[in-house]
Amino acid sequence: MESEKKWYVIHTYSGYENKVMATLERKVKSMGLENVINRILVPMEDEVDIKDGQKRTVKRKVFPGYVLVEMEVNDRSWYVVRNTPGVTGFVGSATKPIPLEAHEVERILKSQGLDTRQKPQITVAIGEQVRIISGPFEDFIATITEINEEKSTLKGLINMFGRETSVEVDYSQIEKSLE
Repeated sequence: MESEKKWYVIHTYSGYENKVMATLERKVKSMGLENVINRILVPMEDEVDIKDGQKRTVKRKVFPGYVLVEMEVNDRSWYVVRNTPGVTGFVGSATKPIPLEAHEVERILKSQGLDTRQKPQITVAIGEQVRIISGPFEDFIATITEINEEKSTLKGLINMFGRETSVEVDYSQIEKSLE
């Protein structure tokens, strides 16, 4: 029986958050644990700093001393995380880490510009034609010029008023065109 992946909080030495994240990502890859440990996150936020009368935006850690990990807890994954240099332990009891609540995870991921919903998967290629099925360009045929998997959007050229016009649409607004 496969247990589901949840988000856990790891306590680290202060200032070691990014180092712990990088080390853990390397360990996951080298040990083939990609299907057990999914995402590792050090939540950051922009903060305006004024130094010598100059305004500048700097990134600050939202939870200094903590790293968030989406994982399935089993003996091996627990051991790998627990024995990563800079990690002092999981937040929870000594023997059993306590996962974050779904609403907490959603709020944190949203604040980081990450979506908690599954991204729609589409298989299209640059140069291919798709039909726009919703929004202001509904029923137009677009020739794909750019695909942004990170944002689940694509750019394409549509023929509007006798000239090619570039548009950007969400994956959910298109369907493969049947030629």
